[in-house]
Amino acid sequence: MGRLLGIARAPTLRAALVELDEVQVGDAEGVRGDARGRKSGRQVTVFFREGWESACGELGVRLPWVARRANLFVEGVAPPREGGQLRIGDLVLEVTQETQPCHLMEAAQRGLKRALTPEWRGGVCCRVLKGGTIRVGDSVEAS
Repeated sequence: MGRLLGIARAPTLRAALVELDEVQVGDAEGVRGDARGRKSGRQVTVFFREGWESACGELGVRLPWVARRANLFVEGVAPPREGGQLRIGDLVLEVTQETQPCHLMEAAQRGLKRALTPEWRGGVCCRVLKGGTIRVGDSVEAS
């Protein structure tokens, strides 16, 4: 079983992410207060500590997790592929696609976009199947 390490949202598009200790996640809006949460199939983005550490290690740098610009940062579970599910506390997410690293990763660190590309290191995009309030430290299960 894994664990939720971090929660973040962007109050406006391309704004710096704001870290939270807990948040409500709904099936209509994704992460409450996140400007990106209404996109169909991409309500919540999740990425995985193990892939992040591999990417940063490849570049020889240490970066804060929010540089990845994902909503949720987890450890201890492998990224499910399309159709797989993540349960975080009472929240249930369905993976809709791999998150494709974008040009903003290059702004954070030269070479980061390339380093996040293999093995789904960039994380996953999800839709909300069952909403709920999540907190840093909640358990994470993948199926």
